[in-house]
Amino acid sequence: MRTSDPVIPPIAASEETATTQIVLAFEDNKLASVLFGQYGQHLALIERRLGVVADSRGNHVTIDGSRGGCEQAKRVLEGLYEQIKRGHELSSGDVEGAIRQAIAQGSLFDYDAASGRAGFEEINLRKRPVRARTLAQDAYIRALKRYSLVFGTGPAGTGKTWLAVAQAVQMFERKEVDRIILSRPAVEAGERLGFLPGDMREKVDPYLRPIYDAMYDLMDARIVERALQGGEIEIAPLAFMRGRTLSNAAVILDEAQNTTSMQMKMFLTRLGENSRMIVTGDPSQVDLPNGQTSGLAEAVRLLDGIEGIGHVAFSAEDVIRHELVGRIVEAYDRGGPKRGDKSGDKK
Repeated sequence: MRTSDPVIPPIAASEETATTQIVLAFEDNKLASVLFGQYGQHLALIERRLGVVADSRGNHVTIDGSRGGCEQAKRVLEGLYEQIKRGHELSSGDVEGAIRQAIAQGSLFDYDAASGRAGFEEINLRKRPVRARTLAQDAYIRALKRYSLVFGTGPAGTGKTWLAVAQAVQMFERKEVDRIILSRPAVEAGERLGFLPGDMREKVDPYLRPIYDAMYDLMDARIVERALQGGEIEIAPLAFMRGRTLSNAAVILDEAQNTTSMQMKMFLTRLGENSRMIVTGDPSQVDLPNGQTSGLAEAVRLLDGIEGIGHVAFSAEDVIRHELVGRIVEAYDRGGPKRGDKSGDKK
């Protein structure tokens, strides 16, 4: 890939506002087409987010805009091109992640495109690598690798559950744990799972569907099914956890904002030898009856600062599901407490 020298018009302006032009040439026309996206959708996203104008012709792209915006766009395109060269599929989420990473890095240090990364953590799986797309996700992955117990809190669409599953899968594939245990409070059924038809797995399937989706996305479907049948991936409703010791396992509790104080204490004290526990939830979406304190909010408060426990709080800025989701979350946050927010946090 070749980069032309920037052409900077001789105008009196600061470095941030001075306009510049950069031309990038990519060696492989086919890969360049993948990089630019169908109908140029990836370039359009870069234009919108970085405030530049990107015009593609064949395997060339001309970027016009502020010096900082052009440098960031160049960094994004070069990094994504190197990923494609290594055989990685490219999605709009990957582009958004690269843009957020470039914005976060600013111009504080040089970026080595050939390395494919510049500080953000990743989880290496057999099926494909999983990379952080925001600073909060980067901190989350680092916490997942470092601590035995990690809390991930924040709005929907920030990747809390997906990254938790990715970390559990990595540990399982590397034989660091013998099994993966998935749990979630079934608030809508009042934990009376007997009213639902089928065996235990079929009873809790509706509640664990987001975790299943992540599991099948990160592992081969045949391996997932075999592990489920062999008990290496275990579905354990929260109501059935009492009295157990969870050893040599990666344990995930999803939608933890709907646990009661006693349920959360019971769950956390199940942690056994050589196990990791990941607790995720959105404190703003509590479905508990009026007057009940969320076990998640209480646990985060009580366990703050304890050695061996990590907590990463996501915000609307970390939403990667769709750019509109972040705006929706921000709008609701500005609107004040939601009717369903019964976290009991008295800050």
